[in-house]
Amino acid sequence: MTRIQSHRRLMDMLTPTRMGLTLAGAALLTVLGGCKASEVLNVTTPDILAPGPFNTPTGTDPLRFGVISDFTVGFDGNTDSFTTMSGDMADEMVASDTFAERLSVNSRTPAEVNSSTEAVFRALQQAHSGAIKAAAVIGATQPTQKWQRGEMYMLRGFVEIFLAEGFCSGTSFSTADDNGVVTYGPVNSSTALYTMATASFDSAMALADTSKRVLFGSQIGKARALLNLGKFTESAAAATGVPRTFQLFTFHSTASTREQNGMWNAAANGSSRYSVVTKEGGNGLPYLATPDPRIPWAPSTRIGFNSISTNLPTETKFGQTTNGIVGDGTEAQLDILEARLQGGTQADRDAVFAGLNTLRTTNTPAIAAIAGSSPSTQAAAVDLYFQERAYWTWLTGHRLGDMRRLVRQYGRNTETVFPTGLIANSGTPSVTGQLSGTYGTATSMVIPFAERNNPNYTGCLDTKP
Repeated sequence: MTRIQSHRRLMDMLTPTRMGLTLAGAALLTVLGGCKASEVLNVTTPDILAPGPFNTPTGTDPLRFGVISDFTVGFDGNTDSFTTMSGDMADEMVASDTFAERLSVNSRTPAEVNSSTEAVFRALQQAHSGAIKAAAVIGATQPTQKWQRGEMYMLRGFVEIFLAEGFCSGTSFSTADDNGVVTYGPVNSSTALYTMATASFDSAMALADTSKRVLFGSQIGKARALLNLGKFTESAAAATGVPRTFQLFTFHSTASTREQNGMWNAAANGSSRYSVVTKEGGNGLPYLATPDPRIPWAPSTRIGFNSISTNLPTETKFGQTTNGIVGDGTEAQLDILEARLQGGTQADRDAVFAGLNTLRTTNTPAIAAIAGSSPSTQAAAVDLYFQERAYWTWLTGHRLGDMRRLVRQYGRNTETVFPTGLIANSGTPSVTGQLSGTYGTATSMVIPFAERNNPNYTGCLDTKP
């Protein structure tokens, strides 16, 4: 299915404009004016394009563009994307919907059969398989296009991170050849995915050539993968040299629904399926409590899709065509500060506190420095660091992975990190009609049931953070 969908999309990309079709049709009728109508109209229209044309030098760009499109859709191009679904599982967003698929993720009770999480999983898998194919074709037919090939490795690495951060352990990568023959991949632990991602980014950097976008983007990705592996010193080394001003974007437009910014569709557009939130489940951060340029939002009288969630806060960080943010130079600096935090001394805490304030005061617009002095305990320093990290990366698909790291790497109790208790009492008081019931105990989404078609996969290896 992935191959068919990819070829159909490429067919759409290569379709002539209506004007072009009109002119071509007129010319064809002129040349073939003596032919019978049945002869002119009796043509075969394939439902997919054969692989051959894309395994050529001229086919590399369409393949690349298809992978970039798939990556964007999976990351932040749909109402249900990695950024929205991970934010729903974390403390950034709540579901203002009627669909059980979104409500179950919000309530930390995700199921194996869930069309919303499956859509995210499939989109990311499609981008991953496409990147492997495109990198191979570029290497074989356009060996001098180094950075274009490196770009595919970079996107592949980010997909591996997203699947590890967002889903339970046990993701596999299957492939289909040009004849549709499927080779089922082995099951990978989350640790294995982060290790794979590190290698993907190394390959990308080796091929970056003149592209600073591929180089810096891959440095950020590698640092993130190493952070998830608990290799803090190596993470800091990977992040070193990324300019503070650098941003790795996804691009959006109104050309089609899939090209719009998914976060805008999910949490700002009309009767939205999701809403941003503050202090969700008691443990959630107070995102909306104090004005902060990193958390742009506006009050509204919007009503959620469920018709009972009212006065939804509207996120204003992302508009319909606003670029998405995969990673940036601020994240790189935060990675370096987290490595310093591991020292555990007061001098280390002082240095991290000063570094966090430098990020604030050198921002555009500038943000007031954190009042007071640096934390005197390691626990308080970790709390402050992760809150600052959450504010800088708000709604960009980072928070769920960081919350899981707080449990896995810093020994926090899950129920002191994730939303818990009565859902009805969750979130900002100005939003009425929230979900009822209580939160479950899940810390990740579940790999979709469709993966059981792979004989190597029999369910999650584990659901630990």
